[in-house]
Amino acid sequence: MCESRSVTAGATPPNGPPADAIPTAAALEKSLSRTYLADPKTVLVAWLGLTLERPLLVEGPPGVGKTDLARALAESLGRPLIRLQCYEGLDEGRALYEWDYAKQMLYTQLLRDAVASQVAGAGSLVEAADRIAGVSDAFFNERFLVARPLLKALTSDVPAVLLIDEVDRADPEFEAFLLEILAERQVTIPELGTIRAKHPPLVLLTTNATRDMTDALRRRCLHLFLEYPPPSRELAILELRVPGISTSLAAELSRFAASIRALGLRKAPSIAETIDWARALVVLGASALDPELARLTLGVLVKHEDDRARVEAEIAKLVT
Repeated sequence: MCESRSVTAGATPPNGPPADAIPTAAALEKSLSRTYLADPKTVLVAWLGLTLERPLLVEGPPGVGKTDLARALAESLGRPLIRLQCYEGLDEGRALYEWDYAKQMLYTQLLRDAVASQVAGAGSLVEAADRIAGVSDAFFNERFLVARPLLKALTSDVPAVLLIDEVDRADPEFEAFLLEILAERQVTIPELGTIRAKHPPLVLLTTNATRDMTDALRRRCLHLFLEYPPPSRELAILELRVPGISTSLAAELSRFAASIRALGLRKAPSIAETIDWARALVVLGASALDPELARLTLGVLVKHEDDRARVEAEIAKLVT
């Protein structure tokens, strides 16, 4: 195995390992830890995805760090991150490619004299159509192709990390469309044929489980489930992401966040919201959490009024 390296995204390090070199699992964990504190299971599954060239299906509740894992892997591996945000009604025109019709029309106008000479003297419409049949190919080539995220990842000149975010928001038909990319690392464009990946991207599909994924998609992926971290790991995350926070305050905030997540709120606070809360308290100069401070700043952490009322009723018990 090659050692991990640090390079600018999209660049090949001079006199170093090739751009598609795979770090050891230990090197990947060390590199990730600069920005993302992953547990051993997460590191191992990510490393296996790299080594086996298999996509990762990353499931878990909102706010546990699924999207951030893709960002951190891209940074750690020195790869560009290409993101496709899924939504209802997403189609291949937005996900894979579309033709630049305006550019095609412009070229048609510019080349109309050449087309006219091509059909000059034709005895019928059929003969004229036959003469320019080959001309149409000139208007359906890569010159007029607008690459969307999926095609960009496959045609990237360097290995990329492809994030297909919140795939459960897309229609089930979109899953079927993804299968060729996930299994074969290629796509078929009718006008151009089959386009294979220059470098197999590391693919992460995230889902908040708003609907179940098909067995066909699951079969093609390695599975990873992320949960909210225990207070000890969230404490370490806060110390990593919030410069200047004291260990004691970080410990209080991580315990508080874990406690209110157990209340069954309409929206449990995400790790990102806990980080925002910690930053807010540091800006306020807080060195410890007290009930009044928690009540005044609760809007940074809790985003629904009914959740806020429920947490406020428990603050005396939650802040010790």
